[in-house]
Amino acid sequence: MKWPEWDSTLFLYLNQLGTESWDWFWLQVSGVSIWIPLYALIAYLLYKKLPMQQFVWMLFFLIINVFLTDKSSVWLFKEVFERPRPCHVDELLSQLRLVKGHCGGAYGFVSSHAANTFGLATLIFLVLKKHSVAYGLLLFFWAGMVGYSRIYLGVHYPLDVAAGALLGVACANIVYYLFRQVLKRG
Repeated sequence: MKWPEWDSTLFLYLNQLGTESWDWFWLQVSGVSIWIPLYALIAYLLYKKLPMQQFVWMLFFLIINVFLTDKSSVWLFKEVFERPRPCHVDELLSQLRLVKGHCGGAYGFVSSHAANTFGLATLIFLVLKKHSVAYGLLLFFWAGMVGYSRIYLGVHYPLDVAAGALLGVACANIVYYLFRQVLKRG
């Protein structure tokens, strides 16, 4: 498959905006452990806003959502399209900033980080939107930061991130539909 040239151009532009003084920040944004307090806050908000039975079901469906976004990003995209990450493309190596010093897996389309975070943001938004739209907007801002961090670190093209975000949103809508069906029957 031929990938659009604008994607490489935009990648290089965004990636080269980085500076060493900000590398530590974007490494943290892209990590998992720094977000544990956020995940705990999400669980607490769900616990406070939902009846107990819905809360328990939502925890189950959150796990399903993470599994679905993570595995589909690999099985349906990375292993099918086999698009090399920009840090595995020889023509780009001399131009990109590879912050972590290593690249990760061979393929990058779609970004699993983007799929997972946008999937989580979408599902929580759909569940809590009648309580507060602000929660969802903050989560989408967080997901956008995680997505950008992948470009900043030199491991994903913008199209990888955008497609991962769309995949996450799609998966979350499916999971939310299933969650609503369970609640109707319960």
